[in-house]
Amino acid sequence: MALLTPQGLKKVFQCQKPEGREHLRRLLHWEQFDELRDARRSILLDILYESIIFAVGKGFPWVEVAKVVKFAEELLRETKGSSITEAVTILGNKLRDYQGQFNTMHLVDLCDYFHNTFIYHYRLYQYVLGQDQEVNLTVTHLVVCVPPQPLPLAEGVDRETWKHEQQVGELSLAEAQKHTNVLLLKEALHLEQEHLLESMFSERSWQRSRVLKREELENLINEAIRIQMEHLKELLQYEIQTTFDILDLRLQKKTLNLNAPIPFPLSVTAQPGPEGSPQFSKPNQEKKAKAKKEKALGL
Repeated sequence: MALLTPQGLKKVFQCQKPEGREHLRRLLHWEQFDELRDARRSILLDILYESIIFAVGKGFPWVEVAKVVKFAEELLRETKGSSITEAVTILGNKLRDYQGQFNTMHLVDLCDYFHNTFIYHYRLYQYVLGQDQEVNLTVTHLVVCVPPQPLPLAEGVDRETWKHEQQVGELSLAEAQKHTNVLLLKEALHLEQEHLLESMFSERSWQRSRVLKREELENLINEAIRIQMEHLKELLQYEIQTTFDILDLRLQKKTLNLNAPIPFPLSVTAQPGPEGSPQFSKPNQEKKAKAKKEKALGL
């Protein structure tokens, strides 16, 4: 076993467990190993690390802390393959061997610690550390999606109120879309009308060199009026239908608002009295008393 100095053991104790275990591994001159695939070495490192934590917690001097680690390593090695009775005997013999290196109180603490941990779970330690284990390990790396940060609770609304707001919002959006569709159709019809009129006049461009007859001019004007009237008719029909649709949407919104859920918590303006009758606020009582007085006077 490598020589463990008080400075090195102090650093092991002062670090968090993962960093402390790693520093202890380096102090022991162990090569790096896979914690998952080499469970035996990982458990051995845990036992030695926990023995340091135990000794420091019990107030062992740092020189004795190193001896506790040495004691633990020797005990694990010497009891390998032994029965539990033999292990108890080995533990007792080792305590006598170390009797001159610890005071009586620390020796009792050391005996209690290894009896309540190593001996108490001896069969488990022997199963894991005393024989080779067939490892069939599959490692899968999963990406954990952290939920978004919730909004402040004060900004929350009742579920039914939220659903009502969503429905009203959808109806408002549908109404705005109807208005937009009318504008888009108006613009499309305007462009189509310009295109048809331009095409109609371009067909007669070769006749510009001569004066049009009255009948030709009338036909030209009538054709232009027909094109405008057809587009105007289509636009009016669409606007009428859209108006009915918008009215229907507004009626749905009004119905929703009439059936809107009561917000929570309730804003109570009157509370039941001793016999269940509502107790109104003082201003309301004064108003009622004044009204009765005026009625009695005939005002």
